[in-house]
Amino acid sequence: MLQAFAENIWIAEGPIADVAGFRYPTRMAVIRLADGGLFVWSPTALDGELMAAVRALGPVRHVVAPNALHHLHLDAWQDTFSPARFTAPPGLRKKRPDLRFDDDLADASFHDWSGEIDHVPVHGNLITTEVVFFHRQSRTVLFTDLIQQFSPDWFSGWRAVIARLDLMTAAHPEVPCKFRNAFVGRRAARAALRRILEWPAERVLMAHAPPVTQDGQAFIRRAFRWLGV
Repeated sequence: MLQAFAENIWIAEGPIADVAGFRYPTRMAVIRLADGGLFVWSPTALDGELMAAVRALGPVRHVVAPNALHHLHLDAWQDTFSPARFTAPPGLRKKRPDLRFDDDLADASFHDWSGEIDHVPVHGNLITTEVVFFHRQSRTVLFTDLIQQFSPDWFSGWRAVIARLDLMTAAHPEVPCKFRNAFVGRRAARAALRRILEWPAERVLMAHAPPVTQDGQAFIRRAFRWLGV
């Protein structure tokens, strides 16, 4: 259920999510902080096996939703790991008033994990403001929806045509066209990407694309070449 990805970081593949008939695989990450507590990124559906595997790593201290689209399983995590601090990305408090949030992911916000994990909100997009993270110890950048790649046969029928035109099934992981077109505030987006590219990234984890295990900074630069950063 949990697979080691790098030093003090594990990933788990969740169930397929259906969004308007498009099937999305899901992925979450668990990072163990220096004090032994756990930082959970983009939590997927919670079952007994995953709950036991997470608890075996240490106490859950922080649960973070990286954008306002990845929130479907937060209620189960909040019920199970209620002592943890739950942190909201821009827009999610309004979208999910039924959930408890203890912190917000703002540009300069400081959190208990800030000395080990950096974060940058990518502003300027009409779909969502995604918050990108960097785990310093493993030199891993975590993207959620801004970079995607599916195998060419993942979708079928008219959805396969849309996915191809949207670059979701391109030869390399790409920023889908719907997200590119939604970047109406490109100056803000470029500023965020410049900060991200300052990180000495070696690895890149994404919710909807195969992980990258080397040359992470070059990979990010190539994926956002269209933005002119």
